[in-house]
Amino acid sequence: MVSTPRDYKLLTPLRLSDDLELKNRMVFGPATRSRCDPVTHAPIERNAVYYEQRASAGLIVTEACAISEQGFGWYGAPGLYTDEQAKGWKEVVDRVHLKGGKIFVQIWHMGRQSHPSFHDNNEVVSASATLYESGRTRNSDGEHTSFERARALTIEEIPAVVEQFRKCAERAKEVGFDGVELHAAGGYLIDQFLQSNTNLRTDKYGGSFENRYRFLHEVIEAVKTVYPPGRIGVRTAPNSPYGGMGNADNVEVFTYVYKRLAEHGLAYLAILDGWEGVGTDSGYHGKCRALTTLDAKVAFQGTVIANKGYSKDIAEGVIRSGSADLVGRDHCAASTCGS
Repeated sequence: MVSTPRDYKLLTPLRLSDDLELKNRMVFGPATRSRCDPVTHAPIERNAVYYEQRASAGLIVTEACAISEQGFGWYGAPGLYTDEQAKGWKEVVDRVHLKGGKIFVQIWHMGRQSHPSFHDNNEVVSASATLYESGRTRNSDGEHTSFERARALTIEEIPAVVEQFRKCAERAKEVGFDGVELHAAGGYLIDQFLQSNTNLRTDKYGGSFENRYRFLHEVIEAVKTVYPPGRIGVRTAPNSPYGGMGNADNVEVFTYVYKRLAEHGLAYLAILDGWEGVGTDSGYHGKCRALTTLDAKVAFQGTVIANKGYSKDIAEGVIRSGSADLVGRDHCAASTCGS
């Protein structure tokens, strides 16, 4: 029997937390569009239109939003650490809410994938002093260039970075976002702490799985002082080579991380179970077996969002199989969308 649209489980509601119900199981996920003001890093009119047009999704998760000047590093991307940026995001949130939509903001620190030209002190920081050698980026003038070696955060500096996440979440709540998603994927700062090729530390933030998870744990605890756990999500990408990532121990470390995340009672875990970019950063890193959404579901024991540019029929199958509860469309969908 062929399913008709009205039979699709994708179109059924899902309660994300005690006080938040989504009208369907489709998530319009984070996709950096580089359309913000390149000087102020604030959303502008076209950003508001873009998100307003997508309010029919059960949940919108915004493009990644820098938590601080230190965490910024993508030409044309947004931040959420100044009053002007907050004002731009309030316009976005208000328009989505007027259309009946729900919207979380994804917050990030780019770590070694930033470029020194974005920073007054002309340096980028990471979990360790590493270099993304094969990658390319754009500097603050929009010119294509190579990455530069990051400086390792000192153990004394880390609490201040955690506080940057908390302050950004505080601004998000003031703006009216329904929740926040912590960007722990893509080879950005949280991911740089989690994965062994970018975390070479020998202190309490490096070495064992527990130590590599510690930074993410502290960020979650800080954000929980602003939003309840049921309004916080975490995004991961254990299979992706993007950002020069991927390691032989990824299945083990991310399984450990998912089990630890289960302790927090979070709204969801989003897993990018592959990458659809181009060139050497596309596909799977191939350094261990792929970690599936079902693996994540078993370890996390909570709501899981699958993300891989699925067609609607494959997305429906993923949900019916029980390996995920919602399906995100982000990079694939964004490549064909207007506005």
